[in-house]
Amino acid sequence: MRDPQALISTSDLAAILDDPALRLFDCTTTTVPPPPGVDVPYVAVSGLAVFEAAHIPGSSYLDIQGEFSDPTTPLRFMMGPLAQMQAAFGRHGVGPGARVVLYSRGSMMMATRFWWMLRALGCEAAVLDGGFDAWQHEGRPLAAGAPRSYPAATFVAAPRPGLFVERDIVRAALHQPGTAIVNALNDELFRGAAPSRYGRPGRIPGSVQVSAATLVDPATKRFTTLADAQAKFDAQGITPDKRVIFYCGGGISATIGLFLLHQLGYDDLTLYDASMGEWARDPSLPIETG
Repeated sequence: MRDPQALISTSDLAAILDDPALRLFDCTTTTVPPPPGVDVPYVAVSGLAVFEAAHIPGSSYLDIQGEFSDPTTPLRFMMGPLAQMQAAFGRHGVGPGARVVLYSRGSMMMATRFWWMLRALGCEAAVLDGGFDAWQHEGRPLAAGAPRSYPAATFVAAPRPGLFVERDIVRAALHQPGTAIVNALNDELFRGAAPSRYGRPGRIPGSVQVSAATLVDPATKRFTTLADAQAKFDAQGITPDKRVIFYCGGGISATIGLFLLHQLGYDDLTLYDASMGEWARDPSLPIETG
């Protein structure tokens, strides 16, 4: 594992809950089908209510839609401008000396999304392996009530360019032999076998599939082994010498794959942030099915 500090076990987290430097965040946001007649892929639902019902003791809560997405676009979950990100993380106590740990429930993908965002801003963080589900399954202590309020801090980003890309970069990379464009969605969405909530069914031409769901143990919610992940990437020709562009529906589940590729030592990694939420709705962009 390239970066052991980026992954934390439930037992290791339990041992540091009293660390004054700890900044522990539940990142849960879920998506539900839109109301009839509303032309959006899904509606984002804050996880604050479920957080207040039960969370890991000492946690605060990060609302990706409320503070950490670009408000100027109708696309969901797009990375916000630098000044917005710095102010938002600073309000939540992320600053010099902070030890940031991220978790989510139902899936780790919201935690890995925040991990990728922080990485793009030059801030290291750790993802709780198995998230809230693993913590609860082990019978560890739970708390209820409002999020913890950490003292505000000054968050000064050191941006890492290239971790997010726009559609023109993706379009220019189509069929380039040195680039692997990777789809993290399920088989049906990848093949375009049924109507898609994102728009036109199908995938970005030339892309290969490594579904995020196959990179997590469905029973424990923890990451699969690095050996298993490597085998899945190898089977799709995703080798360390290539530039990897990962995408999904809205730039969330793809970060599961990016997290594991990082741990496997891949260097040239990027996320198509708008993903199929943009690509499938733009008739000027090519699409592939089958």
